[in-house]
Amino acid sequence: QVQLVESGGGLVQPGGSLRLSCATSQSIFDIYLMGWYRQAPDKQRELVATISKGGTTSYADSVKGRFTIFRNNACDTIYLQMNSLKPADTDVYYCNYNYRFWAPGAQVTLSS
Repeated sequence: QVQLVESGGGLVQPGGSLRLSCATSQSIFDIYLMGWYRQAPDKQRELVATISKGGTTSYADSVKGRFTIFRNNACDTIYLQMNSLKPADTDVYYCNYNYRFWAPGAQVTLSS
């Protein structure tokens, strides 16, 4: 069983910052790709950022220059550093493992 544990969501003012984390029980030998997605009510789930086993990162155009995905040295935890947050960033953020497994979701809410 793949275990994904998220933390770091919350309420933040526009222009502020948050850091999400997602810890997995899997080892680097099993991880191909991890990433963050987000979803607003009645909308499609949107890819935000990914990081590969080798450390290659990719970002959605909407967050480039503001969000950063990175991992710890053991490669069992990924993070999403979110800076310069906007009201449009209000979503539930989901950690994803190998395109298959999802964390329950972390709510990020911005005042407007």
